[in-house]
Amino acid sequence: MVTPRRRSRPASRAAASGRSGGSGWREEILEVKRPPGDVPRTYTRLAPVYEVWARLTESKARRRVLELADPGPAEDILEVASGTGAQLVELARRNRDGHTVGAELSKGMLARTRRRLRSEALAGVEIFEADARELPFEDESFDLLVNSYMLDLLPREEIPRALAEFRRLLRPPGRLVMSNMTIGERPAHRTWDALYARGVVLTANCRGVLAAPVLAELGFTEIRREYLAQLGFPTEIVTATKETR
Repeated sequence: MVTPRRRSRPASRAAASGRSGGSGWREEILEVKRPPGDVPRTYTRLAPVYEVWARLTESKARRRVLELADPGPAEDILEVASGTGAQLVELARRNRDGHTVGAELSKGMLARTRRRLRSEALAGVEIFEADARELPFEDESFDLLVNSYMLDLLPREEIPRALAEFRRLLRPPGRLVMSNMTIGERPAHRTWDALYARGVVLTANCRGVLAAPVLAELGFTEIRREYLAQLGFPTEIVTATKETR
């Protein structure tokens, strides 16, 4: 099992701030409307019904994330923001001889995940209460990191910090697979952000973001992006690799 520890060294100041490259992506995405500290409490309230929302708007993206993650039978896998644990269980099923670890900040979501893991009785799975911006694991602990619908909840300046943490935790050539609410590419898909910009928050503080340019700033390689929408809800699926030294 993975033992959580404090980081052995902090991410560089440039990486944590995202100033290692251009910053045009900041001008393209909205800033969050609510304080980040409200988000865990919001998701605790939503935990009992979250899977209904996920089936309506996220199920296609979940299937694609699992296809792209393609976990091996014996890897060290981390899912950050594991939510109700539905995707964590699927990752663990495909990684039966490895270690699968979940990290989640919302207490309500953690409770759901723990119940799900008990009912599945899967070996080699752990779940921790942890903040994505400062994860309690050693450098280069994981082969694969999966993250879904979390980056779109963070303030603009916190996005590079979270992605720098992901890079720190991957051992080269570690793989990152993410899904995020993104900027709509069709008029019908832009309704969510249009309402959000006017202060109508229907999506628990999430709005469209762009991960690929931030990953490039932080030195990830082999960055690929796909776009899909479900019930008009726009999602980007982004894969990247931590380069081999």
